[in-house]
Amino acid sequence: MLTDRQATTSKGTDPYLILIYVALVIVGLLSIFSSSYDPNAEFSLFNMDQNYGRQLVWALISAVTAIAILVVDARFFYNHAYIIYLIFMLLIFSVLFVGTEISGAKAWIRIGGFSLQPIEFAKFATALALAKFFNEGKTDSERRNIWVIAFIFILVPAGIAILQKDTGSALVFFAFTIMFFREGLNGWIMLLGVLVAVTFVLTLMWNELYTIAFLLVLLVISCFFIQGNRLKLIRNIGIFLGFVMLVFAVNMAYTKVLQPHQRQRIDTIFGKSIDPKGADFNLNQSKIAIGSGGFAGKGYLDGTQTKLNFVPEQSTDFIFCGIGEEWGFVGSVVLFILFMSLILRIIYLAERHKSTFVRVYGYGVASVIFFHLVINIGMTIGLVPVIGIPLPFISYGGTALWSFTILLFIFIRINAE
Repeated sequence: MLTDRQATTSKGTDPYLILIYVALVIVGLLSIFSSSYDPNAEFSLFNMDQNYGRQLVWALISAVTAIAILVVDARFFYNHAYIIYLIFMLLIFSVLFVGTEISGAKAWIRIGGFSLQPIEFAKFATALALAKFFNEGKTDSERRNIWVIAFIFILVPAGIAILQKDTGSALVFFAFTIMFFREGLNGWIMLLGVLVAVTFVLTLMWNELYTIAFLLVLLVISCFFIQGNRLKLIRNIGIFLGFVMLVFAVNMAYTKVLQPHQRQRIDTIFGKSIDPKGADFNLNQSKIAIGSGGFAGKGYLDGTQTKLNFVPEQSTDFIFCGIGEEWGFVGSVVLFILFMSLILRIIYLAERHKSTFVRVYGYGVASVIFFHLVINIGMTIGLVPVIGIPLPFISYGGTALWSFTILLFIFIRINAE
């Protein structure tokens, strides 16, 4: 827990995290400028009709926010963690009624000429609430149900995101489970988690009958290792029935929750359908752009695939394509090193800190950034379905940049003590 002695200055502010953050934001601004640059158009740095002009404004807003966070008393974030969480849960819930639908997801609020996506701010709010929860002394009842309560903290925003038809954001909240294992979640739960993921994928690849048959084979195999143990047999049968229910739930979510374009993307990834003018086209153009960059890239502002607008969403979800095309393998590796340096530095500082609150929050930050990094790059090269989540600090989007800045700088501030 943070003490009265803490949080009066920022003398302990880690300079390396700030330098990496600045480097990533600069890379983002350069990439967004390149993706929308038109040599024949009149240039203005703060052109609000262009993505780079709007993103520069958001970068300045984020910088001011970062400085403000660094001068706030660090105890504020601990003392008000639950209140912050509640405020943002109410905010994202209200979007269901007053929000604006963009790209099939009712997850935005329009303010003048800008659009805000409140679910992005729910990430740092959830990280704060979880950090305080794990830091607090627990009653006997809370200790028995600690993981149930912890999962509820992430299920609430994830559930609201699903209601908003924002599947990508919903999945991000499950990145916090990485932190759960650091805090002592049983390894068998991890094994079950892997089996859940396998069941999820197989249901989408095959159908309910084949997936249930696969699970039945696993049940029969497990029986050979627990011969004579009736309780374990009953337990395994119960787990099997639970996974059967999961199979039908996944199928229902696929048919009832996902949008047609999302189903098409999943079918394309798993080879169930061919869509040369839709999902296949987008993914193929993404691979072509990255592959055409070769080892050293075509050079800044010289990417042909992005300049001719072959790549979809090249300033947002697919911004990595422009980086791969213009900066090549070398530039892509440098970018990956920057991200991994940021993540590993956060984990290193979190482990060194004596406060459970700081450690848990740090792991939450690292987990969310890592999840975004893996999924965003994975979908641009065809390893995962395109679910539409940004590359942190790089992709165009004021709300994303602002929220990731808050997420990171809260850690920098509380770690300074």
